[in-house]
Amino acid sequence: MESKKEIYDIIPGRYIPKTLFFKEGTAAADILKTVSESGIAFPCIAKPDIGGKGRGVEKLYVLQDISVYAAKIKMDFLVQEFIPYPEEVGIFYCRIPDQPDGFITGIVAKEFLIVKGDGVLTLTQLIEKDPRYHFQLTALEKIYGEGLHTVLQKDEIKNLVPYGNHARGAKFIDVSHWADEIFTKNFDSICKQIPEFYFGRLDIMYSNLEDLKAGKNFSIIELNGAGSEPTHIYDPRHSVFFAWKEIARHFKLLCTISIKNHKKGFPYLTVKEGMQMFKENNAVVKNLKQF
Repeated sequence: MESKKEIYDIIPGRYIPKTLFFKEGTAAADILKTVSESGIAFPCIAKPDIGGKGRGVEKLYVLQDISVYAAKIKMDFLVQEFIPYPEEVGIFYCRIPDQPDGFITGIVAKEFLIVKGDGVLTLTQLIEKDPRYHFQLTALEKIYGEGLHTVLQKDEIKNLVPYGNHARGAKFIDVSHWADEIFTKNFDSICKQIPEFYFGRLDIMYSNLEDLKAGKNFSIIELNGAGSEPTHIYDPRHSVFFAWKEIARHFKLLCTISIKNHKKGFPYLTVKEGMQMFKENNAVVKNLKQF
C-alpha cells in the first residue's frame, strides 16, 4: 500500500525518471494538457500509484493511449518518462540505524522476455519454443492480439515485455558478486541521500556494468521498502533452501532495524493497522487484476 509518488518525492530528482502524478477521476483533457506541457516524450510509462508485481504497468506510444489508460485504471496513477537504458538490476540495500555505513545484501540482474526472429516463425511460435515464455502467452495475447502473427526478420530482436518483473516473464540472475568495495561505497552514498532509508530494494535501469559500478548513467525506477523481497533468490540455479535462508537473513536484518528505529521514536505497525492494510491491498489487487 505504499504510494510510489511519496517515495519518488524523497529521492533526489537526478536519480529518478521525470514523473507526473494524477488523481483518479482527473479529467482526460487536463491529463493530456499536463503531459503535453511536461516535456515527457513518447513512448512513456504509465503505472498505478499503488501496485505490485508489474500489474497495471503499460508502455504508451501516443497521447491518446494516456486517455485510454486513465479511463480504465480506476485509481491514482503516474505517467513517467521511458528510460532507454538496456539493462535492469535490483540492488538490496541495508543500513543499521546507528551505523555510519550501509551494505548490499544481494543484487539481481534481469533478463527480459526477448525473442529473436528467423524469418519463418511467427511471434507466437517463437514464444511457444521456450517453456518460460510460453507461460506468458495468454497475457501476451491480450497485449499484442493479432500482432503475435507477425514474422520477425532473421536476427531481428523484439523485447516482448520491457519490465524486469518476475511475474511478467523476466528471468532473475543472482549477480551479488558485483557488490565490491567501489560499487557498495557508491550506492551507500546514494541511499544515504534518501531520508530514513535503511532497508529495501532499488530497481534500476542502467547503461552498462562499468557505469553502474561507478554510480553513473542509471535511473532508479522503483524503490521498495520493508515489503521488499531479496529477489536474487529467484535465480533458477538456487535451491529453495537457499531462498529460505536468505529470507530469514533479511527478516532478521529488518527486525534489528525496526527495533532500533522504534527506540528512536518510530511506532510499530499495529495489528489493527496491519489488518486494514491487507484489506485495502486485496481491493487494489482485485482492481488491478480486472485491469
